[in-house]
Amino acid sequence: MIAPELRAQIEAWIADDVDDQAAAELRKLLEDADTGKLADRFAGSLTFGTAGLRGPMRAGPNGMNRTVVRRAAAGVASWLAGHTPGARVVVGYDARHGSRDFAHDTAAILAAAGFEASVLPRPLPTPVLAFAVQRLDAAAGIMVTASHNPPRDNGYKVYAADGAQIIPPADTQIEDAIRAAGPSREIALSDGYQRLDESIVEAYVAAVTALLGDGPRELRIVHTAMHGVGTEVVTRAFAAAGFAPLVQVPQQAAPDPDFPTVSFPNPEEPGALDLALALARDQDADVILANDPDADRCAVAVPDGPTWRMLRGDEVGVLLADALLRKGIRGTYATTVVSSTMLEAMARRHGVGYAETLTGFKWISRAAPDLVYGYEEALGYAVAPDLVRDKDGISAALLVAELAAALKATGSSLPRRLDELAADYGRYATDQVSVRVDDLSIITELMARLRAKPPATLLDEPVTVTDRLPDADVLTLSWPAGRVVVRPSGTEPKLKAYLEVVVADGSRDEAERRLGRLRAEVSTILGLIGS
Repeated sequence: MIAPELRAQIEAWIADDVDDQAAAELRKLLEDADTGKLADRFAGSLTFGTAGLRGPMRAGPNGMNRTVVRRAAAGVASWLAGHTPGARVVVGYDARHGSRDFAHDTAAILAAAGFEASVLPRPLPTPVLAFAVQRLDAAAGIMVTASHNPPRDNGYKVYAADGAQIIPPADTQIEDAIRAAGPSREIALSDGYQRLDESIVEAYVAAVTALLGDGPRELRIVHTAMHGVGTEVVTRAFAAAGFAPLVQVPQQAAPDPDFPTVSFPNPEEPGALDLALALARDQDADVILANDPDADRCAVAVPDGPTWRMLRGDEVGVLLADALLRKGIRGTYATTVVSSTMLEAMARRHGVGYAETLTGFKWISRAAPDLVYGYEEALGYAVAPDLVRDKDGISAALLVAELAAALKATGSSLPRRLDELAADYGRYATDQVSVRVDDLSIITELMARLRAKPPATLLDEPVTVTDRLPDADVLTLSWPAGRVVVRPSGTEPKLKAYLEVVVADGSRDEAERRLGRLRAEVSTILGLIGS
C-alpha cells in the first residue's frame, strides 16, 4: 500500500516529467505498488555538491534523468546570470547512458537563458572540457560524466572560469537556484547553441604534446581506455608526440556504457587490468597505461623482475614530480593530506614551493597562484595546470611514456628510478585500509571513537595525534618514520585510512614488512580486515 502523501508526490512528478519513458517507468512502479523502489526514488533529491550531481540512472528526484538534469541546468543558468550574464559556457559529455541528451538539454537551457552555449563535438574526455574552458575564455564549463562509477550511474560536474571544479559557496548557491526553479516542463529551451568542431580537440592534442621535449620514443605501450572515451584522443596525442602506435586492449578500446569486461570500471580495482596485463605479456610490452572511462585518471603498470607491477598513485606522483623538477619546472608542487609526504621532501630539496590541500582536485587546482604540478594518490595528476586545471590522465600518460622511454634508452626503467629516488630520499611506502558501510552513522561513530581514544602506539612508536586541517574531518596519527591519516570518503560510503612508512636506507623489503605490520594494526583498530 502506497501512502497517499507519497502517491501524490509521485503523481506530481510524473505530470512534470519531461521524459515520457521515465514517466512510464514510474507509472509501472505505481501499478505494481512497488513501495520499496518508489520510496527510494522519492526519499530526497540528488544534492548538488562540490562535485555537482552523481547518482544512478533512474526516474524520480533521487536519480539521474532528464528532468533532474534540466532543473540542474536551470539552476546553473540562474546562478551564472547573477555573475556573468550572457557569457560563454562550454558543455562536454562522455559515452555513458544518457550523457548526450543531458549535455544537449543543458546547452539548450543555457542558450534560452541568454548564454553563448557551446557543446563539444562528440563524447570526449573530461580533460578536453577542462582545457576548453580556459582555451575559449568561458565563464563556466559543465561535464556530463560519472568518471569511474559503476555502469548504472551518471553525473554532472561544473567548472568555474579558471578551469577548475567549483568550490563552496558556489555549490550551495546552485542548489538553492535549483530548488527555486519552476516546473520542469516550463523551463525554456533553445536550439541556438553552438556545436564546436574538431579544432578544440586538435588544440588540446597540440597543447599536451608540446609539453614533451626532444628525446627517445622507443617504447612498446599497451593502452586501455576501460570502455571509456579516451582511446581516440590518446591515440592521436601519442602519434603526434612521436611514439609508435599504441597496442590497444581490443575488448576495451571502444566506448561501451555497460562496461562488459570489468565489474567496476576503475583501474585501481582488482581485476580491472587483467586483459591489459595478459596483452602486455603477450606483446612483450614495456609499460601499460590505463585510463578510467573519462580519461582524467591514469594508471601505470610495468615489468618488475619476472612479474608485472601496478605502480601506486604516490609512486607515479613522485616520478612525475621528479621528471618535472629535473626539467627545471619551478613553482608550487601540491598534493593532498592523504598522499605521500615524499613530495614535500622533494620540493624542499629543490627549493620550490609546496602546498598541501584537502582531497580532491577542486582544492589541489587552487593550491597556489603559481601551481605547476599537483597530484593525489587516487591516480590523479595535473602536469600542466595552465592548460588543464584539473587531473588529466592523457597529459600524465604522455609524460610517463616520455620518462619511461628516456630511462629505457639508458638501460634503466621506472622501477629502477623509484629505487634511485628511495636511495636518495628514503623509501616512502604507502597503502590504504578501508571499511565500507551501509549505515553512514557507523563512520561518524568510528571517527568519534578514534578521536576520543586514539592508539597510543603504532609499530611500537609513540603516536602524535594532529588535525592537520582543523576545519576538515581528517585525523592524523604520526611518528618520526610514518603516519596514518583517517577520513571518511567524499564519494563512497567508506572510512579510509591512508598508511605511510618511511625507511631511511631505502630498503623495499623493510618498507613492505613495516607496511604489512601497520596494515594489520590499523585493521585491528578499525575492527576489520583491510580492503
